[in-house]
Amino acid sequence: MKSLMLLLQEVLIELGTWCRTSTAADFKKASSRVECEGLSFLTITLPAFASDFEKSLDIQRVDPDAFLGFKRKGGLPLFLGGFLDLIFDRGTGLLLNDPSIDAIFSIRQTCRMFQKLAMPCSDARNRKAIDGYIEGEKRIRRNDAVLTESEKIEFVQMSSLLWHDVLKTIDRKIEGVHSFQLSDQYPLPKHGPGTTADGLLGNKKFNQVEWTERLEYIFPMGEYIIPNWRYRKDLDRVTALEPGQERPVEVLLVPKTLKTPRIIAREPTCMQYTQQALLAMITDGIAHSDNMDNFVGFIDQEPNQVLAREGSRDGSLATLDLSEASDSVSNQLVRLMMTRYPHLAEGIDACRSRKADVPGHGVKRLAKFASMGSALTFPVEAMVFATLVFLGIQDGLNRPLTYKDIKSFKGQVRIYGDDIVIPVGFVRPVVARLETFGFLVNSSKSFWTGKFRESCGKEYFAANDVSIVRVRQMLPAQRGCVQEITSSVSLRNQFYMIGMWRTAYWLDNWFENRKIPLPYVLPSSPIYGRVSALGYIAERIHPGLHIPLVRGYVDASVIPKSKLGESGAMVKCFLKQGDEPFEDRRHLERAGRPNSADIKIRMASAI
Repeated sequence: MKSLMLLLQEVLIELGTWCRTSTAADFKKASSRVECEGLSFLTITLPAFASDFEKSLDIQRVDPDAFLGFKRKGGLPLFLGGFLDLIFDRGTGLLLNDPSIDAIFSIRQTCRMFQKLAMPCSDARNRKAIDGYIEGEKRIRRNDAVLTESEKIEFVQMSSLLWHDVLKTIDRKIEGVHSFQLSDQYPLPKHGPGTTADGLLGNKKFNQVEWTERLEYIFPMGEYIIPNWRYRKDLDRVTALEPGQERPVEVLLVPKTLKTPRIIAREPTCMQYTQQALLAMITDGIAHSDNMDNFVGFIDQEPNQVLAREGSRDGSLATLDLSEASDSVSNQLVRLMMTRYPHLAEGIDACRSRKADVPGHGVKRLAKFASMGSALTFPVEAMVFATLVFLGIQDGLNRPLTYKDIKSFKGQVRIYGDDIVIPVGFVRPVVARLETFGFLVNSSKSFWTGKFRESCGKEYFAANDVSIVRVRQMLPAQRGCVQEITSSVSLRNQFYMIGMWRTAYWLDNWFENRKIPLPYVLPSSPIYGRVSALGYIAERIHPGLHIPLVRGYVDASVIPKSKLGESGAMVKCFLKQGDEPFEDRRHLERAGRPNSADIKIRMASAI
């Protein structure tokens, strides 16, 4: 806690220098609040202050109900008052004609810096999150029940208008169910590096022992588990599970903020494996679409960020954010979207887990399509949101949209997950459509009236980037704090790159006082070191390669042992895509994620 307060003090001093205002009283107030409220003041109260501030920028005035819990003088809080006076008029609370961009950044940097500190939530907050997950299921069921037939028909029609070419192509590929072969013509399934609901790790996933009867119809075991039919005896180890016997997804809580954890679902191996095949089909289909790749993205966030900047410049575009978006997509909506593509619908349904094991609630049947953890959650939710966005635009125009109309919105509509960019003139009908279909628009993170916009991790005011640096871990107390060291080195370099050199220098001294070596390196160096505009400082030259070397920490995490042989090894090799060999020559001996992070001090390249 003390280290975070020292960091906050340095940040306030530097930002106060930027804006030519004193922050001594602000730090004193923060210190007294932390003594009373603890870490929650930094991680919960200050982010709430920032949310009120950003909404004030959006509506261009300070609402009387904003900044609760902070004493006011005139129309503005006293806390961070030196910055606020450069943005709003203290007497009226109205936004100044020429607010200080540095002051806007300073308030956001101060208040949101510790918001995503990786620390576990209290038991009470965890229970509240789980109860919210169960309540979300009930809300989905209620909404499914009240959707009218006309709303369903409209959704199906708009889905076909947007996605027909993409979904029809995939549907035809899956049509030959029993002759479906693993070949270059079809995207291949794959295993991820993480754990699964049935506890398989690393290479063990290639020797699966469970399959479902639903999967067998679309993804036959003989084509997906064994390398060829010579190894058909290996199928004897596999248990074919009937629908009632299927393993549920495992609902987990992982750190997000101290206010609330993130809820994810760990999928069974067979489900995760086959989901990846459909994921590749969908993403590749949209990427090669003549039109829809202009509106939906799955990899590159930059198009959303560019549009958010443009929206902050001229006010033409709005940025919307949805609350608990992944857990709000109804399976009924997905079924409606796939109504005209029966083979694809069967494939998606086959690799969708129908039940979830929820802590404290047991096994529950799911009304949602899937939680975070399913490979299909991200692309499917983006397609659903895009469909609802264009339904809202259709409502705003008060006439049916044509394919030509859709194309005309290129550069005005963009969906990346639950980050949505739309024209300001269609905000109300789009929000109404989203809410009609059961989604909650996060008003504190959605902007359309002022000059502030936020999308995909970037924030802008009047086209000026006011994105901030976040503290993800506590500062390292000693040389053995691996995660804290690696995170804090990144933190130091981010501060340096945005021009907060005093804070970066303070972190340099923090490392030096704890004898943590931090040489000057280029960003591409494998060494955890300091980035500088002056480049690197070599300690010696490699005698053979003639490259500059420095001494510092490098990643030394060990991939767990996971030996794989015979048919499993052949399947892994057959699933390898591309002409390049496996990056790790020992991939059949070790696989998966390291059990723990580790770093070692070594000589390595500075460039």
